[in-house]
Parts: sequence; C-alpha cells; structure tokens
Amino acid sequence: MEWMQIVSALALIVFFVVLLPGAIDRVKNSPKGTSSDWMNFIFIMLVIIVFIMMLIKLV
Repeated sequence: MEWMQIVSALALIVFFVVLLPGAIDRVKNSPKGTSSDWMNFIFIMLVIIVFIMMLIKLV
C-alpha cells in the first residue's frame, strides 16, 4: 500500500469515529413520520418516477 492510501484509510476511520455518535443520537431522537407524511413522500416519488419515465420516452 502506498502512503496516500494509508492516510486516506486513517482519515476515513477518524471521520467514522467522530461522526458516528452524532448520527446514532440523531437517529434515536428523530421525529417519527405520520401516515400523511409517508403518503406525501410516496406521491412525490411517484411524480418524480413518472416524470423520469416521460423524459426517457422522449429520447
């Protein structure tokens, strides 16, 4: 392994160690979505999928 790969691997490990506790805390304390929130999400995703399919058909 070259020294650049070793430094990159060490930086990745440090980022993981530093950011992991905050991410776990945010996941545990995040607000829960209601059924209307999920329906809005599904509707928006369907609109995006239909739009992309239309763009593909136009090509």
